[in-house]
Amino acid sequence: MVSYCTDALADLVAAAGGLYGQLRTTRFFFDAEPQELRWVLRATDELIDVTVYQFPDVSVSLGLPDTAGTVIWQSAHSRRLFSHAVLNAAQTVFTEHGEAGYQAKWMLHPFPVALVQDLRRLHLRDDACGLPHDLAHP
Repeated sequence: MVSYCTDALADLVAAAGGLYGQLRTTRFFFDAEPQELRWVLRATDELIDVTVYQFPDVSVSLGLPDTAGTVIWQSAHSRRLFSHAVLNAAQTVFTEHGEAGYQAKWMLHPFPVALVQDLRRLHLRDDACGLPHDLAHP
């Protein structure tokens, strides 16, 4: 379970959006108290390589290299499919909880409306995605 201490959804959405610019690699982590789940996204010409590393204790792992963790997930996806999946997940959370419900559950962090809107804009502009999109708020 991911802790409310990190802004997990916002970090995931921002990382996906960052891959539309010059950024080729991005990292963020989820605090799983006490564990760290470090996500590393690497953009190649064709794919986004996703690797999730697990570290036993977030209080000591922040300065460690990725290779010091245990790989618990690794996959590769087109940027179009990865971003679409991130947007769908964010939309599902928003539909289920709304802004107020999200804030009540996540406590320290509001729903990342602007980040979701920005990722959606970049995705629709650059990815020629033929999949259906729910363009309701956010």
